[in-house]
Amino acid sequence: LLNWPQATFVSKLELNDKMLTAVREIDGGLETLAMPLPAVISTDLRLNQPRYASLPNIMKAK
Repeated sequence: LLNWPQATFVSKLELNDKMLTAVREIDGGLETLAMPLPAVISTDLRLNQPRYASLPNIMKAK
């Protein structure tokens, strides 16, 4: 519809100027994709590294 490049199941993402480099897992290993922006991606859960709140910070937020 928009003719934008796309990547699915991305586990690592890098932005350089107007280019996007995405790494994703496939059956045979890892695949690296380079594409111009704008682009559409869907990510793997491992891309996010959540922070855990400490008890003092939880108490401050209340």
